Amino acid sequence: MQRSIGKFGCLFLCLLLLASCGQAGSTGELKKAGLLVPDTVNDQVWGTKGYKGMLKIQSTYNIDVYYKEGMNTPLVVERAVKEFSQKGVNLIFGNGSEYAEYFNELSSKYPDIHFVSFNGDAKNANTTSLNFEGYAMGFFGGMVAGEMTETNIVGIIAAFEWQPEVKGFYEGVTFQNKDADVKIQYVGHWDDTIRASELMDSLIEMKADVVYPAGDGYNVPVIEKVKEEGLYAIGYVSDQSDLGKSAVLTSTIQHVDVLYELVAEKFNNGELDSGNLSFDFQDEVISLGTYSSEMDQDFINQLNEAVENYKATGELPNH
Repeated sequence: MQRSIGKFGCLFLCLLLLASCGQAGSTGELKKAGLLVPDTVNDQVWGTKGYKGMLKIQSTYNIDVYYKEGMNTPLVVERAVKEFSQKGVNLIFGNGSEYAEYFNELSSKYPDIHFVSFNGDAKNANTTSLNFEGYAMGFFGGMVAGEMTETNIVGIIAAFEWQPEVKGFYEGVTFQNKDADVKIQYVGHWDDTIRASELMDSLIEMKADVVYPAGDGYNVPVIEKVKEEGLYAIGYVSDQSDLGKSAVLTSTIQHVDVLYELVAEKFNNGELDSGNLSFDFQDEVISLGTYSSEMDQDFINQLNEAVENYKATGELPNH
């Protein structure tokens, strides 16, 4: 499904357009931008953040921006790229890891378009893959879990084994609490809420009292179940404290929308590198979210100090 970016969130868009009144059109490389999402921009997590990033690009550069939902097969992606090309789009974001492979196949046909994906392997001169360095955010989230667990059983419901935040979380828990036992469960998909719910039930049976749902499509329903059970959660991708200010101890935030802006700026200035690029706390695109009132202020101060030291030195506690 294709939509003009302006048909979603009218009030928000109007405010952005008002803010951009009087700006000149883009005078650099960026002409028009397009977004492909595998599911929807209404997921309130990854897809929504990508969409908000496009709104910011539209406002900053006063350009036309488009998006397409349900772009989850090679055929529909190829059709979408062709349509975007006909509209004059020269920067396309694929909001997921699957797009790296699609874009590697298509990019040679569209040398005037730069293709940007996430967490993949970009192989051509006009392709870039953006990678959030998830280990450190997972480590800090794990420190919180290790500090706050009372049963000494902590759970992770991850999408895939390759996620660096999973290892980081595990090591953060054990750094903070040598007695903690970390139970790791894998969904095998970013969005399988049914499977994630089943795994949450098993963690409840294991007496886990802090859970990290590290998958953007299912973390909200998992956190809702955490609240029902009177347990704690660590939010993922977004600041999810609004789901439960006490239950959500903090969140490991990936500021996808900020990264979109950063990439658009680099592209507009002719400075966007091809290949695989990594971003972390130092780039201001990863952070921890709001802290729960259940957490002790002395520990919060310790954690903030550790984050600032990591940003300055690249060193994690005890590493």
